Amino acid sequence: MSTTATRVIVTEKPGKRGLLRGSRPEVPLQRPGQKARSRKETAAGYAFLTPWLIGFFGLTALPMVYSLYLSFTRYNIFQPPKWIGFENYVRLFTNDPVFIQSAQITLVYVFVGTPITLAAALGVAMLLNYRDKGSGFFRSAFYAPSLIGGSVSVAIVWRAMFSTDGPVDNGLSFFGIDIGGWIGNPAMILPMMILLHVWQFGSTMVIFLAGLKQIPKELYEAAEMDGAGPWQRFRAVTIPMLSPVMFFNLLLGLIGAFQVFASAYIISNGTGGPAGMTNFITVYMYKRGFSDGQMGYAAAIAWVLLVVVAIIAAILFRTQKSWVHYAGDDR
Repeated sequence: MSTTATRVIVTEKPGKRGLLRGSRPEVPLQRPGQKARSRKETAAGYAFLTPWLIGFFGLTALPMVYSLYLSFTRYNIFQPPKWIGFENYVRLFTNDPVFIQSAQITLVYVFVGTPITLAAALGVAMLLNYRDKGSGFFRSAFYAPSLIGGSVSVAIVWRAMFSTDGPVDNGLSFFGIDIGGWIGNPAMILPMMILLHVWQFGSTMVIFLAGLKQIPKELYEAAEMDGAGPWQRFRAVTIPMLSPVMFFNLLLGLIGAFQVFASAYIISNGTGGPAGMTNFITVYMYKRGFSDGQMGYAAAIAWVLLVVVAIIAAILFRTQKSWVHYAGDDR
């Protein structure tokens, strides 16, 4: 046999290795019909993906590209778009105080409401994690608001509850707290919107509960044997083991909070009042596009919002290495 051969054949007794160290095993030849079958499976896979691809490009990708083009134009739906360059973006940040106010209100809503929602969801999830009797009922009861919280009907009910002489106003008046309604009070309307956001913590709670179920009980037992109290066990065991779930809920919570629209629009009757305190970026974008007919300007607002959300998501992914601990991590 030639010394330059790529394979070495060795005859040994059964049960011993049949290849020398450094030699490569023979690759079985592909069967005649295997290649054709592989092509058919690939074609079938793409065929099943076709509806999704059509929806992605037809309803997501192409509209996004077109809206990016419109953000550099002056467009009122009835006339062809007119290219104006960065004029819409310059106007947003230098000559539109309403947009600045909308951005500030939205940031307060997002960065105050989201942490409170996560804290409430985690607290309820921990209570349900240690309760067996009736846990199914309580899980369903806490999860239900997240299913209907963003609906128009709930926004109408919420508006009636917090209006002047509504149930909440009358209840507070009974204890000597006379606010005069939350809906028309510029100082109370944003806290009311945050309260509505927190009330919808059901889906976040379910995800936290699933994460708590995956934490081994042996870790708590070992920590308790070492003399750790409830708070120390929560800080040293629960938080690190639950950090991937926290990161997931935090990311989705922030993105979802930036998209608040229906409740703010219904509660304010589409005006963004009182004093512009419910004029979130999404509401302002809708008013500019559909009420004022400034579709190009509304597209610019939408892309600014997209960039802000993308930056926040990038920061979270960048900083997760310092506080998110995954299974098998050496940290």
